[in-house]
Amino acid sequence: MSTSTANPQKKHLPKKIGLYSLLAVGVIISIFPFYWMIIGATNPSGEIFSIPPSLIPGTYLVENFINLNESIGILRVVFNSLFIALSFTVLSLLICSAAGYAFAKFTFKGRDVIFFVLLLSMMIPYHVTLIPLFRIFVELNWLNTYQAVILPQLAYPFAIFLMRQNMQAIPSTLLEAARVDGAGEFRIFFKIVLPTMRPALAAVAIFLFMFQWNNFIWPLVVLNSGEMYTLPVALSSLIGLSDIDYGQITLGAAISVVPIMVFFLILQKQFIAGILGGSVKG
Repeated sequence: MSTSTANPQKKHLPKKIGLYSLLAVGVIISIFPFYWMIIGATNPSGEIFSIPPSLIPGTYLVENFINLNESIGILRVVFNSLFIALSFTVLSLLICSAAGYAFAKFTFKGRDVIFFVLLLSMMIPYHVTLIPLFRIFVELNWLNTYQAVILPQLAYPFAIFLMRQNMQAIPSTLLEAARVDGAGEFRIFFKIVLPTMRPALAAVAIFLFMFQWNNFIWPLVVLNSGEMYTLPVALSSLIGLSDIDYGQITLGAAISVVPIMVFFLILQKQFIAGILGGSVKG
């Protein structure tokens, strides 16, 4: 009996070793760019591309931070990016969840046509809208302001689609029972619908935060002073210098990853539940 159970394990052992080795190589390939970025942030510019490359953290982290702060005002641009990304996430989450709720639970004339047009709008390249949007904000005299970056894409089509798919799972009888008890539509939305949508809201919030945090083209178009720059735009300004300091750039890139990782770690459980819920219910 013992030989009959042991043999299959020995038979599959080489396959397991090969699979784990392949996975280990994949993990190393995935993690190495982040590790190299951190190593680069702690070394002077001249040593980052040295051959062979240094894989040990250096002692130039403080100097790189001081130089980066003198070049772009890193604390100010991080504040700008955080304020814009968080404001955009909260406002967009409110608008997209309300729109998703309307598409999922209300019947009105032209609902399916409007939703179809909304889905089609996701196929339009973002760059096509740059000039019309720029003209609008010039007329409003809103260039180089926070609202110029935050407002244009608050009604994010993909977020509306995701919220609609999840809100279709809310029992209509629950909403009808609330209406019979005298609850108004706003109370139903904020007291019943949104609390039950926490996983989906967390997943959409991460998408929206990442979109706005990494947004480069539109802030580059509407922001024209260093004090208003977001982090991606400020880092890009370092490229145009005649003597490029890659220590500053890699440190700035490392700093730009931290808020996204923190945001994801805070919401990761709800994020996974929201993604799985959307995929099953969709």
